[in-house]
Amino acid sequence: MKKGVLSAVIAYALWGIFPVYFKALNAVPALQILAHRVVWSFVLLAAVLLVRREVNGFRKAALHPRMIAQYALAAVLLAVNWGMYVWGVNAGYVVQTSLGYFINPLVSVLLGVFFLKERLRPLQWLAVGMAALGVLYLTISAGELPWIALVLAFSFGLYGLVKKTSPLAPLYGLSLETVILFLPGLAALIAAGASGTGAFGNLSRAQDGLMILSGVVTVIPLLLFATATRSVPLSTIGLLQYIAPTTQLLLGVFLYHEPFSQSRLIGFSIIWAGLLLLSGETLRGWLRTTSAPANS
Repeated sequence: MKKGVLSAVIAYALWGIFPVYFKALNAVPALQILAHRVVWSFVLLAAVLLVRREVNGFRKAALHPRMIAQYALAAVLLAVNWGMYVWGVNAGYVVQTSLGYFINPLVSVLLGVFFLKERLRPLQWLAVGMAALGVLYLTISAGELPWIALVLAFSFGLYGLVKKTSPLAPLYGLSLETVILFLPGLAALIAAGASGTGAFGNLSRAQDGLMILSGVVTVIPLLLFATATRSVPLSTIGLLQYIAPTTQLLLGVFLYHEPFSQSRLIGFSIIWAGLLLLSGETLRGWLRTTSAPANS
C-alpha cells in the first residue's frame, strides 16, 4: 500500500503543474491538444509494449470485444476530462479547474460508498455535506453553476471508479484506453490539417515539441494513478487528491492573476474545511486500522 500511496502523491504533484504546460500551448485549439495527447500517448505506450515484449500478451488480454466494451467507458471519461481541463486552463479558468479537483475527492468518496459499499463515519458525511454547501454558495454568489468544475470532478471520479473495478494491469488498461481513442484522435488531426487549421508544423518548433511530449506528460501520471487505484482504498485516493488542485489554485491566482473574490474565498473555504475534516477522519481511521494487529 505504501508504494500505491507514493504513486498517487507523485501523480497528483505532476497534475498540479499541468497549467504551466498547457498554457505554453495556448495558441493550439483545445480539441487539437486533446487529439495530440491521445495520439502521442498511444505511440508511447505502443513503444513501451514493444520494448518490454508484451505486445502479444496485451493482444491476448485486452484486444477482444468484452474487454474493449468494458474499457470504452473509461476511455470516454478520460477524453472528456482531458478536453475539459485543457479548454478550461487555456480559456482562463485555472481557478475553476482547481475547484473541480477540490470537489473530486468528495465525489470519489461518494462513489466508493454507493458503488463499492465503503462505509463513512458521521464526520465524513459532514465533510461531504460541507463541500456540497460550498459548491451551492459558489453557484449562488456567481449566479451560475460552476459547470467546468463539476464536469472535471465527476468525469475523473467516475474514471477512478472504473479503474478501481477494472481487471487489466495499469499498463494494459491505459494502453487499451488509448487504442480506443487513437483513431478518433488521429482523424481529428488529419481533418484539421486538411482544412488548414492544424497547429502542428505551423507554429514554433518548441510548440511542436510540446505537442509531441504531451504523450509523455499524460502517460506517466496516469500510470502512477492506475497503480495507486489498484492497491489504495478509493477514500484514501480522494484524500490525496487535494495536492493537485492546491497547486493549480496557487498558479491561477499568483502566476496567472485570475480573480479570486471574497465570495470565492468563502465558498472555497467551506470546501477546504470539509476536506480538512474528511482528511482527519480518513487518517484517523487508517491509523486505527493499521495499528489494530499490533494491539491484538
